Amino acid sequence: MYQRTIARPVEVVGIGLHKGESVRLRIEPLDDDSGIIFYRSDLGRSIPLSVDAVIDTRMATVIGDPDGYISTIEHFLSALYAYGIDNLRVILEGNEMPIMDGSAVSFCLLLEEAGIQKLRQPKRLLRIKRPVEVRDGEKFVRLEPFEGAMFDFTIDFDHPAIGRQHYRFDFTRRRYTEEIARARTFGFARDIQYLQSRNLAMGASLDNAIGLDDQRVLNPEGLRYPDEFVRHKILDAMGDMKVAGYNLVGRYRSFAGSHDLNHQLTQALFAESANYEILSLGAARLSYYERCFA
Repeated sequence: MYQRTIARPVEVVGIGLHKGESVRLRIEPLDDDSGIIFYRSDLGRSIPLSVDAVIDTRMATVIGDPDGYISTIEHFLSALYAYGIDNLRVILEGNEMPIMDGSAVSFCLLLEEAGIQKLRQPKRLLRIKRPVEVRDGEKFVRLEPFEGAMFDFTIDFDHPAIGRQHYRFDFTRRRYTEEIARARTFGFARDIQYLQSRNLAMGASLDNAIGLDDQRVLNPEGLRYPDEFVRHKILDAMGDMKVAGYNLVGRYRSFAGSHDLNHQLTQALFAESANYEILSLGAARLSYYERCFA
């Protein structure tokens, strides 16, 4: 099994979640062993994706530094995870990814339009060798050995439209597009009003998020899945794990996890080399992983 990029450049224009301004996104193929490289065209500056590049996780995953950063990358990275993209140049004119419809489905369609190009070097995967966990009170995120790729998430919100939800996702690209990619981010009306008073979330609307008041979902069309909230948390977690640069061979588990806990988890994972190994897959090791990305 070999590394992947896209077959041709493609671009799309959308709205940034926080500034509410138009954002042009262009993706271009890169050769073997290049990794995922973000490029701020307005600054002439590259930001290679890595765990060390993360500078903020309070409301989204943000990479770069205060003089040049890119925010809200997790939905896009989730789609890259699902399609097994290893090498890519991501060009933006501003400091945040377009939010699109609040899910990853638009990014999946963008990758479909670009096409997938297999490269020459073996694909590398991140295999979890021993359990690693980060906790914050009852909240936790955990990586553990598993022969496959599993995401197991539980949330518990004191809200009549959400409550306690659990979803276990055994990863394949096909299942991702059917079960995870369309799950939208969500927010509470009272929080949006506060954020917009501080010139944040200026692009948020019912067109790109599930909105909730104290009792119900505000979107006229309702939910895309009965448990859309926890499915979106898995979407986010896949994107946050992709910050490490690889697809996982292991199981991710969480109760009430967040971008911040996910970042702490990847930091803890790489803190000790005994926690993981990098698998290099040649042509002889195709079966399970080839099915994942079929």
